[in-house]
Amino acid sequence: MDFNLDLVLNSFPLLLIGAGVTVQITLLSVIVGIIIGLFIGIARICSFKLLRILAAMYVDFFRGTPLLVQIFLIYFAIPVLTGQRMDPFVAAISACGINSGAYVAEIFRAGIQSIDAGQMEAGRSLGMTWTQTMRYIIVPQAFKRVIPPLGNEFIALLKDSSLVSVIGFEELTRRGQLIIARTYGSLEIWLSVAIIYLAMTLTISRFVAYLEKKFNVENKR
Repeated sequence: MDFNLDLVLNSFPLLLIGAGVTVQITLLSVIVGIIIGLFIGIARICSFKLLRILAAMYVDFFRGTPLLVQIFLIYFAIPVLTGQRMDPFVAAISACGINSGAYVAEIFRAGIQSIDAGQMEAGRSLGMTWTQTMRYIIVPQAFKRVIPPLGNEFIALLKDSSLVSVIGFEELTRRGQLIIARTYGSLEIWLSVAIIYLAMTLTISRFVAYLEKKFNVENKR
């Protein structure tokens, strides 16, 4: 079987458009995930028992069920309850962002708990409230420590975003499927898709390594 290089070259622009959509979904989902994860992570260690229980339930549910099932729930179940069709883009961002939030919450929780307890005591002794101490002292220090695991979550979400193709959203994987349906070039297209994903994940890995090194250098000054 001959490898059709012309098919790869002709299809690459369309695949790159799909890759751009994949990056867009991933970036927006990570932003949603970080916002949710930060608040849920803090709720996991706060003194209010009810908040801790609710946060734990959120984390357990979204970490304990497949992302694919969550996509189906949001895209198909919510319209049944509301009577309105959900836009695939909104469904994709919502499902990926909420799912990511559960993992990011545990990352922030571990990062916050890694900060010496004396930092909280020092903040409170200066007259700060618990919230002020978390905002100005604990969280900024924890954020530097969680950069590597956040980078890993970013990469995992980038790859998992391919699951939104099941609801017809035309990101990279879906674009590949559509091209294959038209050209029957499975080998060429899937190999191209894999290379594009690899290029994106390696780029993110290098960027995360740069950030980690930068913050480590600043901490040593």
